[in-house]
Amino acid sequence: MTNRIAAIMAICITGLIVADIVLHDGIFVLFVMKKLAKLLDWMAFWR
Repeated sequence: MTNRIAAIMAICITGLIVADIVLHDGIFVLFVMKKLAKLLDWMAFWR
């Protein structure tokens, strides 16, 4: 992955997070973070 692609992806992700916070009070970001935490716990169990 080149630096240009990484920068574009970072800008897109940041824009989506900001849009969610502005439009939906960050509900989607909270949902994804909770699911990510559960996934990490599940992966740690199988380690």
